[in-house]
Amino acid sequence: MPEARRARARRLPVPPSVAPSSTARLSTAALPSTDPPPDAWPGEDVPVRGGSVYVRTTPWAGTPGGPHERALYVHGLGGASTNWTDLAALLAVRCAGWAVDLPGFGRSQPPPRGSYSIRGHVRAVVDVLEHVRDQPGEGQGAPVHLLGNSLGGLVSLLVAARRPDLVASLTLVSPAMPVYRVPQAFGRALLLLLLPGVPTIAERRLAGVTPEQSVRGMLQMCFGEPSRVPPERIDAAVEETRERAANEWANRALTRSMRGLIASYLRVGRANAWRLAHSLPMPTLVVWGDRDRLVDPRLAPRLAAVVPRARLLVLETVGHVAMLEAPEETARAVLGLLEDLRTPRTTPLDGGIDGALDGDLDGDLDGDLDEARAG
Repeated sequence: MPEARRARARRLPVPPSVAPSSTARLSTAALPSTDPPPDAWPGEDVPVRGGSVYVRTTPWAGTPGGPHERALYVHGLGGASTNWTDLAALLAVRCAGWAVDLPGFGRSQPPPRGSYSIRGHVRAVVDVLEHVRDQPGEGQGAPVHLLGNSLGGLVSLLVAARRPDLVASLTLVSPAMPVYRVPQAFGRALLLLLLPGVPTIAERRLAGVTPEQSVRGMLQMCFGEPSRVPPERIDAAVEETRERAANEWANRALTRSMRGLIASYLRVGRANAWRLAHSLPMPTLVVWGDRDRLVDPRLAPRLAAVVPRARLLVLETVGHVAMLEAPEETARAVLGLLEDLRTPRTTPLDGGIDGALDGDLDGDLDGDLDEARAG
């Protein structure tokens, strides 16, 4: 990997009120080169409840007789399955990969009734996980390694808490954990998305942004050092944004999913992500960039301390999308986790968690403001 794309791993200072967490171990396994960056992996539509989603597949490229497992990748708000192209290529030495476009994003059609609730994204990921688990071949029927970034990280956490039988390990890259202070990168106007009618206005404004402007803004907001992004990746992002803009629902998916994310933060019962993090039984890797402008890096040690079997990796000079900015370091931390993985738990932590989550996600989250028809 070119030196320009490397990042250094370190641990952030842990507040005295937060117990220390385990530092991620970086694997020394031989990895394939991602210079030049690989092309986006091919994909196909996969049925989910109420419709289908587009899923890209990365073939296993390991050593004959070596580990042959499966991984599912879940992108963040405004992202797509292509956010995982480089990391999936690196992890292919151990895992065949599936990367989903959440409903309304990438090449996926919008969800039924145009509802972009967190619950809807959770259900789609559960359905894709079951699809991945059931595919014939090596690893069929076994739990899957689940990786999520930002909104996809929050969704992945909820999926892992609801269906631990499907998840062998969990990797959270700057997950959008509930916070009660709006990041400066967004501004207070973001909260206006909760008001009826405002998302429609936001959609109209987004329609006037060119693909080049959109990508430029994304780079400044999401990357720790935007100038170090390979030109090939910028060109691909512009082309993908142009393709996405041709879908009439694209801006609606972004604004409504943002609204659903903010509304989910208001949950204080059993469906609150911080409470559910305590229940996660599977080995978990928490990855954060110390220049993350969207989700405060100070949440990293807190989350790693809350999850019972968590490891923490903090990357210097990296922003919100470590799998894009530092794919090799992220891959080595993931592989280190998988190499040390013991037999995964295949049943819920206790008999009540799955049912409780079903009730909360089907009730509380389904009734969030993002479901309001007035918007």
